[in-house]
Amino acid sequence: MILFELKKLVKHFGGLAAVNGVSFKVEKGEIFGLIGPNGSGKTTIFNCISSYYSVTGGNIYFKNQDITGLKTNKICKIGIGRTFQVVKPLGRLTVMDNVIAAAFSKAKTKKEARRVANETLEFCELIHRKDVLAKSLPIGERKRLEITRAMATRPELLLLDETAAGLNPSEVDAAINLIKKIRNKGVTIIIVEHIMKVIMTISDRIHAINFGQTITEGTPQEVVSNPAVIEAYLGEEYAQS
Repeated sequence: MILFELKKLVKHFGGLAAVNGVSFKVEKGEIFGLIGPNGSGKTTIFNCISSYYSVTGGNIYFKNQDITGLKTNKICKIGIGRTFQVVKPLGRLTVMDNVIAAAFSKAKTKKEARRVANETLEFCELIHRKDVLAKSLPIGERKRLEITRAMATRPELLLLDETAAGLNPSEVDAAINLIKKIRNKGVTIIIVEHIMKVIMTISDRIHAINFGQTITEGTPQEVVSNPAVIEAYLGEEYAQS
């Protein structure tokens, strides 16, 4: 079953086409990787999906409904959550209060929001830090808090933007385990990530872009073996490793 679809998405900034006719479909329950060099348009695609940017052309579909141009808060309410590449928690609030704030995207009462926050902190294995100020967390736990806040909105589709960037090897492994756990919970995932260990380990399919346009799409092995992907993104060193 197709849960999400981009159809010929275009985003211009002045005369620059940051995204130029990208199309893909994501099946329910899938982990779908989105890769490409810096500046290739990956985060711009996420920002268009979330309506942080207006779309220049094309359409965005979620559960067979055209959601192109829907307001950002409505995108969240219909079931699309996301993280950000640069994490910006509410630094002077506790971890718990950060997650409660996110839970209010759907919760109707403070009691419900606190219950959702507790459950999500337990699920994301951050409950032991619930009373700590968010600004005092190290980068690994800030990244985990970002995922926790997104999960507190109770998404059906989760957009993960470089959640493993800046993590040490053990934290990367923990991030991989958490992403798999989220998928096992029934959440569909689109992930942007430069750490190939993460992409190759968790993705069912990968879509590669460069200069805002599609290079190829397929299984992880098909994509990383593609000469155009090697040339544009991975480099010959990766191909020979």
